[in-house]
Amino acid sequence: MERQKMKKLAGFVFSAAAVLTAFAGIVVALDNNQNPPKDDTEMTNKKSALGEPCEVVCALPENDEELKKLLTPEQYRIVRENGTERPFQNAFWDNKKEGLYLDVVSGEPLFSSREKFDSGTGWPSFYAPLHTGNIVEVTDSSLGMTRTEVRSKTANSHLGHLFPDGPAPTGLRYCINSGSLKFVPVEQLEEAGLGAYLEHFGRKKIAKGGADNAMGAGKTETVMFGAGCFWGVEASFRKIPGVIDAVSGYSGGEVVDPGYKAVCTGTTGHAEVVEVSYDPTKVSFKQLLDAFWNMHDPTQVNRQGPDYGEQYRSAIFFTTPQQEKEAKEAIAELSANKRFSRPIATQVAAAKPFYRAEEYHQRYLEKKGLDVCH
Repeated sequence: MERQKMKKLAGFVFSAAAVLTAFAGIVVALDNNQNPPKDDTEMTNKKSALGEPCEVVCALPENDEELKKLLTPEQYRIVRENGTERPFQNAFWDNKKEGLYLDVVSGEPLFSSREKFDSGTGWPSFYAPLHTGNIVEVTDSSLGMTRTEVRSKTANSHLGHLFPDGPAPTGLRYCINSGSLKFVPVEQLEEAGLGAYLEHFGRKKIAKGGADNAMGAGKTETVMFGAGCFWGVEASFRKIPGVIDAVSGYSGGEVVDPGYKAVCTGTTGHAEVVEVSYDPTKVSFKQLLDAFWNMHDPTQVNRQGPDYGEQYRSAIFFTTPQQEKEAKEAIAELSANKRFSRPIATQVAAAKPFYRAEEYHQRYLEKKGLDVCH
């Protein structure tokens, strides 16, 4: 019995020492963060994994009391006391919007929706950081096991942990607390001083006064195509020179922010589509239409190959009057030439809101090492 008591006492002392060590690390980190950058140059000289400067000034609070005023008690518990929020009960675990995730303390860009995926854990999960230089990995043995803790570099905020069970291409899972993040939708990046990241989302940056700057000098247009399962459609459009980006998603219906399971019921009105961003000076809309007719059978009604249902309908959701004109002229020409033995069933309609599909659908064939969908 005495031996057992001594073992328990030793374990308690070890655990207490670990907690004190972690707390000391936090105090040191806070002390190191008391002097914020004096001007923008300290951050704009910092290079990212994307080869771009982090266009944000990481102005840190003067002290811990100031930090507590900026954060909620839950956020403070997470970033400064290494806390963990409840799964499925946090802000961003199921967020499907496009945008950037910033450190809630410093505002430094950490993750992108482009690398976010549904891990099923109930926490925001990413297979790669936006900038490797903004992330610090620390060995964590606090729970009697060895894990890799993830912290932000500038603010030393506790973010979460890194696990080796993520999807391709990295095989990693950055399991992050929503409380340590601030989300900026892609539509607000310019206003937030993060316009340099618009190119990351296939958008162009507009200089003050409305003129295109050097990064966004090329005009970009978008259109959505529905041609059955979006896996193969996305891969096909990505191969076309002049296509800036192709993203799998849902559109054409009335349900706000649907998920894959909801769309598969055929009750949302949405179709599986691919949003194609392209440079019209390098590839014409007519060329995109030619590729569209070749990659599927536009005469099939509410189905494509083995997939059937309204969500697999053939569709062109245009964003400009010229696209509408050319799409309808192309259908008329194909019908007159009798290229297809049956009437073309392709829906041509003005674009409605586009909802990006879950991350595991993006670049699906590429991740699986496949060339074709069916």
